Amino acid sequence: MENSTDKKMTGGEAIVKSLINEGVETIFGLPGIQLDPMFNALHDSSNEIRVINARHEQGVAYMAFGYAQSTGKPGVYAVVPGPGILNTTAALSTAYACNSRVLAITGQIPSSYIGRELGMLHEIPNQLSILEGLTKFAKRINYPSDAPAIVSEAFKNMRSGRPRPTAIEMPMDIMQHKSEVTLRKFTDGYSPPAADPDLIKEAALILGAAKNPVIFVGTGAYEAGKEVTILAEMLQAPVISYQNGRGVVDERHYLAHTNTAGSMFWENCDAAISIGCRLQAERMTWGMDDEIKIIHVDIDSTELSRVLKPDVGIVGDASTVTEEIINALTKHNKLRPSRETEFQNIKKKALRLMEEKAGPQMAWLRAIRKALPEDGYFVDEFTQVGYVARVGFPVYKPRTMITPGYQGTLGYGYATALGVKVAHPDKAVVSVNGDGGFMYTMPEIATAVHHSINLVAIVFVDGAFGNVLRMQRDLHDNRVIASEFTNPNFVKLAESFGAKGMRATNPEELSTAIEEGFSANKPTVIEVPVGVFPEPFDVIRPPATRGKKS
Repeated sequence: MENSTDKKMTGGEAIVKSLINEGVETIFGLPGIQLDPMFNALHDSSNEIRVINARHEQGVAYMAFGYAQSTGKPGVYAVVPGPGILNTTAALSTAYACNSRVLAITGQIPSSYIGRELGMLHEIPNQLSILEGLTKFAKRINYPSDAPAIVSEAFKNMRSGRPRPTAIEMPMDIMQHKSEVTLRKFTDGYSPPAADPDLIKEAALILGAAKNPVIFVGTGAYEAGKEVTILAEMLQAPVISYQNGRGVVDERHYLAHTNTAGSMFWENCDAAISIGCRLQAERMTWGMDDEIKIIHVDIDSTELSRVLKPDVGIVGDASTVTEEIINALTKHNKLRPSRETEFQNIKKKALRLMEEKAGPQMAWLRAIRKALPEDGYFVDEFTQVGYVARVGFPVYKPRTMITPGYQGTLGYGYATALGVKVAHPDKAVVSVNGDGGFMYTMPEIATAVHHSINLVAIVFVDGAFGNVLRMQRDLHDNRVIASEFTNPNFVKLAESFGAKGMRATNPEELSTAIEEGFSANKPTVIEVPVGVFPEPFDVIRPPATRGKKS
């Protein structure tokens, strides 16, 4: 790696210059005294890197997450230590759950006071330990001269192996101290390990002999869509995805399916290959027996046996390994006739089930899909329409549907969608919220207006945490408590910020309102009054279809 000429600079400058050398063009942040030298440097480098500020630390962290998830590039945020960084930990845990490249930057109290519990401003015990538990890599920068190497290491960890968040902290005295600093150029990641050829052959033998193979994909397969499609067509195997794995194969393709259909295929599956996903729910919920051969492909070796030991576990890059399996499969696979009619019928069966179990939610989703351009982005929330979207909203490209994965972070959606829109200013982005979750980051409407982040947000309004309320009524003898609330008028609320506010009372009106919001070229909030939705989880998390449960 080439190094640039030595130059005297503050610790804050060293961080900012290092970010610029890593290709960072946007940072989401909230300034404060422990970060003053860094924000001074950001000001002085405003022609090279822009700052998007928000109204709350959780806002900047979720925006960085949305930026990262929708691009595959690092999303960077900066906040003060103590309460500042603690306010971001829900977003950081979401990034961890979703294998997201997020860099958290925070300050620290003066270096000589760390660990002494003197009651310094924003002091908390073991801040670095907290960050270590939520990231792949976390380190304190103790000298300005160390900044380039540590920033580089943070980026190397994000760009290598399994993507996950990283974090750095710098004490405020180091932030302002000047010393000689040698900057570094762009950091490449580690090359992925080469797959074992014997395991590739073994996988090809299993798949070639299988009568009903099934392919499962997750976030690790985002860059392997072409190879996965070829493999699926060779095997005439359905490709199953859920949440963040959606869109690896265009879901208009007869081989692309979601969990609802996936459980139907699972019943007769004799070989399953998991590419860049955990295959957790399938093995732990849908049922396992000795008739299913499992092939697991993942960049992270620790993931292979986490749920159950697979028959074949292959460590490597998803696209490379899948291509190698394809090449080996040509020797072991028989010519397979098209199963398009059969699979389209299963698609229709799954759709009928979704309509039967969650018809009202599906009607709203059809309205959104109608209005959202093919290359648009859909950001869900933990709300009734968002739940069903995970199986019922058609996704055409990877990274165009954003969810919080297994973390299930209520209230993440609106701020995350702002980050998606910042990353894709020329694309249509829609944020789907319930009234409960939306209020978590609702003040970021002000951020959207301030920075002209022209996001269209839908708020389904039922005056309750709807799922909690349903469970209290149906499962707990109507012990309704703390699940209902009082709402503002969301149209007037949006208008008071300077955003566009609208109301839609049926799916047709919603489609029209979304299109109007896109055309308005300003932040938009659409209020949608709704009643009680039917319980959707039978189609979202199908029950066991075979064998014993593990």
